[in-house]
Amino acid sequence: MKATTSLRAFNFLYFALLAIFIPFLPVYLAEQGLNPAQIGFIVGSGGIITIFAQPLWGMISDRTKTVRKVLLLLLICSSVIGYLLYASSSYSILIIFAMLLYFFLMPIDPLTESLNFRVSEAAGISYGSIRTYGALGYGVMALCSGYFMSYMGAHSLAYLFAGIGLVGFIIIIGMPDAPVTGKPVTLSSLKKFLSNKETLLFLVLVFISSVPARMNDTFLGVYIKELGGSSELVGQAWFIAAGSEIAIFALSFWWLRKGKELIIITIAGAFYFLRFFISAWVTDPYVLAYLQVLQLFTFPIFYSAAIQYLYQIVPEEWRATGQTVLALLFFGVSGIIASYVGGAIYNAFGGQTLYLSVSVMSFIGMLFGVALTFKYGRRVRAGRTTQ
Repeated sequence: MKATTSLRAFNFLYFALLAIFIPFLPVYLAEQGLNPAQIGFIVGSGGIITIFAQPLWGMISDRTKTVRKVLLLLLICSSVIGYLLYASSSYSILIIFAMLLYFFLMPIDPLTESLNFRVSEAAGISYGSIRTYGALGYGVMALCSGYFMSYMGAHSLAYLFAGIGLVGFIIIIGMPDAPVTGKPVTLSSLKKFLSNKETLLFLVLVFISSVPARMNDTFLGVYIKELGGSSELVGQAWFIAAGSEIAIFALSFWWLRKGKELIIITIAGAFYFLRFFISAWVTDPYVLAYLQVLQLFTFPIFYSAAIQYLYQIVPEEWRATGQTVLALLFFGVSGIIASYVGGAIYNAFGGQTLYLSVSVMSFIGMLFGVALTFKYGRRVRAGRTTQ
């Protein structure tokens, strides 16, 4: 099996696992009787685990000079723990298994994204042509997970998660290895990486914009059910969101232009604001689910442009570090604040206030993007590619 073919298949399966975990863990926890504050605590604590787990496994991969063997270990552990998580009901047990799953499952993401970029560059194809299959897997499994929960019960997710993990394990066995060439993440490398003002301001922009996105990811399913929607509708909402990403990733070679990243990120920030502001006033769960089509103009555009911009403003030898830091900000640190603060807001004031707060944060992120575009955009367009 060609490297690109097996990697596309793995993207489909790994993001299918994420679709069972990220949007449906809060829904599953709510089904077990947990309130929004407790759900926020679990998801937020998982973000803390992710902060340490992602660079740890990245350094292990660097030191052992292998990605495939690390992925095999992470995936088999994730499959077993995922089964145990979705087969449990006790609050204390749920916390333990959720933390373990964050430790093993989430570090797969930056390793996979690194492989996507390296393999696509070596094969002379666009990153989006591989990453599209991840969006497809996420969308299909989000839809299936909702139906599984509705017709077979919440605990059926245990069998679904373990089954997909096993197939992914088999795919990885047949994948060619890709030795890590980047430097491992160390405190000294992080200090040097973050000493550049433009890099630091860009990461602040990513952080400001990712917190509201993570709040939505955590509490969308809970809010849909509060408005009277079913688990099936939650799955449909995430299918619409992930399905809309497919065309954007597939056509990234056409719309993602070097030197235009900051303005593209700012436009995505504007759509984040519009999406969340409208969500605050929606009272029909079906309308809220269909509104997720605005994902088309938010996450895939923001994240693809952010990665490409990051690769332009940092020297080549720091790209591995930059990729890890970007993933930590977008999915780790922001997830902690989003879960803890979002859970507290939701529990105290309700879903509408949460989404109004989220829209304000997205608006601030958009304004910050405008400021960075005026400060650095012209210099990038003038031809600067590295520093």
